[in-house]
Amino acid sequence: MGRLAARLAPHDAGRLRRRAIDSPTLRRHHRQFRLGLWRYVTAGDIRTVLSAPLIYSMAAPFALLDAWVTIYQAICFRAWGIRPVRRRDYFAIDRHRLAYLNGLEKFNCLFCSYANGLIGYVREIAARTEQYWCPIRHHRRTRQPHRQYHHFLEYGDAAGYRGGLAALRAALKK
Repeated sequence: MGRLAARLAPHDAGRLRRRAIDSPTLRRHHRQFRLGLWRYVTAGDIRTVLSAPLIYSMAAPFALLDAWVTIYQAICFRAWGIRPVRRRDYFAIDRHRLAYLNGLEKFNCLFCSYANGLIGYVREIAARTEQYWCPIRHHRRTRQPHRQYHHFLEYGDAAGYRGGLAALRAALKK
């Protein structure tokens, strides 16, 4: 499948991989590697088991953040004429189809996929907000700036800011 997938267009290769994962033969093979729930929990590290409730306690704050930024974007981006962030572009929920994961592992994968997708979604909304309100680079270097950051105006460039703000705002509307 690897060589064939390399010759196909990216969307066709993904479809081929999905079909291969969903094949009955491969699912049977994968099930041999599934660890039963009880064995999974009892074989786990005690620190992991004890910290799990703290991790799961983040579900409510994440859901609230998700709802809040979605409402924020719906109101503010419309008012400013900014193209909205497509939520579905940031969430990949697909690991539940893997037969080698037990129910708890699938739930953990769902939680992590949601949390990381949400953070990406929120980051993009914050990046577009920053580009609209304050597209100026920081004086000191930052780790992993968002993708629009490199288009921002130089720190301390007053003339560039006054001349470039309108163009950066217009770029958000495309």
